[in-house]
Amino acid sequence: MLRKICPIGNSQGISIPKNILEKLNLEIGSQVEVELDKKRTKLTIKATSEKTGIEAIDMKFASQVNDFIKKYRPALKALAKK
Repeated sequence: MLRKICPIGNSQGISIPKNILEKLNLEIGSQVEVELDKKRTKLTIKATSEKTGIEAIDMKFASQVNDFIKKYRPALKALAKK
């Protein structure tokens, strides 16, 4: 598929056809991984399965943070006042 590089603000970009976005389950704001293969002069764009926002939070870690806050709440409040 042939695409043209077009201006996007102070940068340049390539538009991706809607049917390809749908096949990759991508939408505006989705993150993609871009890789450059200098030997083959090839640019690869991959859909990522990386979670963002609330989905990206490790629940075990969140629980540990919550326990820490409960345990040290008075000290944390005192520090916040300084």
